[in-house]
Amino acid sequence: MPSPDSPRLTDPVSLHPRPPFPEQDQDHPGSTDSMRPRPDHGEETYRGHGLLQGRRALVTGGDPGIGRAVCLAFAREGADVVFTHLDEEAEEAGETVRLIREAGRTAVAVACDIRHETECTALVDKAVGELGGIDLLVNNAAYQMSQPDGIEAITTEQFDRVMKTNLYGMFWLTKAALARMPRGSSVINTASVQGYQPSPHLLDYAMTKSAIISFTHGLAQMLAERGIRVNGVAPGPVWTPLIPATTPDPTKFGEQSPLGRPAQPAEMAPAYVFLASDQASYITGEIINATGGTPLP
Repeated sequence: MPSPDSPRLTDPVSLHPRPPFPEQDQDHPGSTDSMRPRPDHGEETYRGHGLLQGRRALVTGGDPGIGRAVCLAFAREGADVVFTHLDEEAEEAGETVRLIREAGRTAVAVACDIRHETECTALVDKAVGELGGIDLLVNNAAYQMSQPDGIEAITTEQFDRVMKTNLYGMFWLTKAALARMPRGSSVINTASVQGYQPSPHLLDYAMTKSAIISFTHGLAQMLAERGIRVNGVAPGPVWTPLIPATTPDPTKFGEQSPLGRPAQPAEMAPAYVFLASDQASYITGEIINATGGTPLP
């Protein structure tokens, strides 16, 4: 039996809600307020330690989910943040702005469709203008749509949207941002367990996540001499509005994880903070696998 003065430990199995979840169906891109249970972005729990003081971050997909959690954590660590959102997510973006400003940092929300190169270039110009520069780039925005009926159900329109959002946007933004990023900067890409263990119903999405892993490894080697680190985070199942908006049956979401539940967005943010900070100064070309125990290469 533990002694009375034993440290209080956190049980990762019971820390957050476990499936089955209530039945719920949303239109893409989904709403945080409509989710049951409501996702945790770290609003009440994340405590900063000044790890990113004075840094200037550009985060794509900073609306609900992992992006919001990253924006919140970056701000509480001392970074100013420009982030993107879709036009239909303006209300959600306003909540992310509120959280960043409550941390005492600059917050700029930009409605941006990264499927267009001109918008990516303009976004980088906007970030530099608002923050005075960029030294952190987080390529997080992504699109997925489950198609359990097979490859025949994946339309060219869907395939094009997945590729343009997940790959073209990342490529264009990185290319434009690197021209403005000084030595000591960091690029962090959101990969996925899908990049290693593709689910058939997410075939096109999984393709892009494999490519992101390869892009991360290759770019890290390319930029090493320039003093810019490139890493990635590969989440497993994460409870975000994208799930009830793109998954046929979210009631069992995350139960396949060895921990028996999906992650909350707040559980992903510390990996991004670590990779962005000087504590990871000798880490580049790596992927942090945050899968709840699912083994990956």
